[in-house]
Amino acid sequence: MKILYLETSSKNCSVAISEGDKLLCVCEEVSENYKQSESLHTFVEWALEGAEISLNDLDAICLGKGPGSYTGLRIGAASAKGFCYGLKIPLVAVNSMESMIEPFLGQNYDYIITLVDARRMEVYTAVYDGKTGNETSSTEAKILDETSFQEFKDKKVLFVGDGASKAQDILDLPNAEFKPDVYPSAKYLVKKALEKAEKEDFEDIAYFEPFYLKDFHGVKKSQS
Repeated sequence: MKILYLETSSKNCSVAISEGDKLLCVCEEVSENYKQSESLHTFVEWALEGAEISLNDLDAICLGKGPGSYTGLRIGAASAKGFCYGLKIPLVAVNSMESMIEPFLGQNYDYIITLVDARRMEVYTAVYDGKTGNETSSTEAKILDETSFQEFKDKKVLFVGDGASKAQDILDLPNAEFKPDVYPSAKYLVKKALEKAEKEDFEDIAYFEPFYLKDFHGVKKSQS
């Protein structure tokens, strides 16, 4: 089974292709300017070339469904749906945070906690078992303060994501480690996507919406 992966929920515009559990190609770039709109389809072309396959060889599309950047998620979802409709193949959606914890599982952490920056002192966060990767606390929007995550004070915890630097500044957790340079990546969606595909746990393409977690608030222009 050949799957194209799109991950556009963060500053990392990321595309990957796998055949079975083998990763064939990855194209990604972290940019402060969120380059999904200009880079995504170029990365898809490069990934197909690198994997030496064509669009018609694909059996499914996998999308990192968020939470994260509203605009990035809209771009990723629109592209994924377009590929699925055009190629008549199914869509698999995976929580983007699950790709953030994948590289750190089984490294003697009791818990891995994702922290995605949601402006000011707010983050999108979820708690995962450090060994199994099972979610122990559901994804939510949380405002950080000095009392946040104190229930993990005696545990070995790894905080990952671009919200980790804010947490590191205010949290008193002596056994915690912080990795703020971790972003969702298409290459770490493979395992979960295959699990869902094997169960035929596909999305309804017509009604699928990304996992925004909270409503989008645009900036209202002042009237002159």
